[in-house]
Amino acid sequence: MRRDDAAHDVPVDALPTRGIVDGPFEAPSWVRRERVDFHLSFHGSRQRRPQHARPTSRPARAQPSAARTGFPSPAPASPPIAPAAAEAVAASPFTTLGLSVPIVRAVLEEGYLVPSPVQSQVIPHGIAGRDLIACAQTGTGKTAAFVLPLLHRLSSTPRPDARSGASIRALILTPTRELASQIAERVSAYGRHLVVRHAVIYGGVSQHRQEIALRATPDLIIATPGRLLDLIAQKLVRLEAVTHFVLDEADRMLDMGFVRDVRRIVAMLPSARQTLFFSATMPPAVETLARTLLVNPVHVAIAPLVTTASTVDQSVVFVAKADKRALLEDVLQDAAIRRVLVFTRTKHGANRLSEQLDRAGIGAAAFHGNKTQGARERALEGFRQGATRVLVATDVAARGIDVDGISLVVNFDLPNVAESYVHRIGRTGRAGATGRAISFCDREERPLLSDIERLIRRRLPIADRATPRPSDG
Repeated sequence: MRRDDAAHDVPVDALPTRGIVDGPFEAPSWVRRERVDFHLSFHGSRQRRPQHARPTSRPARAQPSAARTGFPSPAPASPPIAPAAAEAVAASPFTTLGLSVPIVRAVLEEGYLVPSPVQSQVIPHGIAGRDLIACAQTGTGKTAAFVLPLLHRLSSTPRPDARSGASIRALILTPTRELASQIAERVSAYGRHLVVRHAVIYGGVSQHRQEIALRATPDLIIATPGRLLDLIAQKLVRLEAVTHFVLDEADRMLDMGFVRDVRRIVAMLPSARQTLFFSATMPPAVETLARTLLVNPVHVAIAPLVTTASTVDQSVVFVAKADKRALLEDVLQDAAIRRVLVFTRTKHGANRLSEQLDRAGIGAAAFHGNKTQGARERALEGFRQGATRVLVATDVAARGIDVDGISLVVNFDLPNVAESYVHRIGRTGRAGATGRAISFCDREERPLLSDIERLIRRRLPIADRATPRPSDG
């Protein structure tokens, strides 16, 4: 499907509602309800080791669980697949893409029936081992687009000798802790029927449990640049056996100042490897980085280089800076707006605004990089569960929040970088749902608004409560 913008003729590929994208789902009727006991931690999946046959004259001694030992264990052998499930796997479009039966089985158990456009285009090339550069917005199912072929290749090739000390065969590099956790959760879900170990590594927490996970010889690590470089410097991580490298959110990585760290990490990887490069936007700096990392890559573009989702109703309000908070409180008087994400430009501004909203009787929490990991997780969980109605965040959250049902995004401050606008409002209107995005613009921010409108190739309509659009002059 395509949407034609009458004014600007900007095509947008509509996503299938049953693809692997963020959103609710119902599992197929044949899905087994007895799921494998699966736990996610900082060091990957943890399960009981399968019991081996013992002489009947001697009672079996209970094996220590991974929760007690701290080491992730290989997945136990999957129970025999039911006939109805086997038929569904054989008929699945995911099987047509070339994925193995255990992976397709896990995908169907997650309730996903049809690949999204980015998955349909990326997965076959990923399975074939090609380098690939993909420009795809958040919410399009791109995480599965690289996780699924990665699991397929890791599970279909033998593990190196663990005694070599270099067990890591795949590295996924991502800019934020929240994204690392989300990817690790998807690896656990899609790899539930595979014997593929993984670990997730990021800063802001003690590295002790991550050290334990690394001693368990993971096949795959999901990491943020800073903590990964720390562990490499401590000789706790070796990358010379990596054959698959994924750089996720490349444009965000550059925005956050990680380009030097990324280059340092890439220099430690073998030159003979597969590289999958994902970015929501493709500014010149990202294109330059891609050219240095990829060899004869396949190019995949799901939408124009920068577009906003057609499911998001966007508007702008022209308001004096001193009146923004009163206007926000007025907007939030609508009880039908149950989950609101508000973006500020600074961490201090996020703290101040959340405190002011709390004093006004509007439940709010702040979410930004200066918060401890525990505080960020508590704020996000309260927002996800509905205990906190408003989450006030900086741009670190633009691609790090995976919460269903965000009905409104408010740009309390316009972003300094126009591309960040696309990522901010992409938190609503996901998986085919509708959403709203309101931007507050004061006099000093009008040049930023012009940059945004130039980027998305459309003028934002003025909200009803606003005054007429001021002259740009």
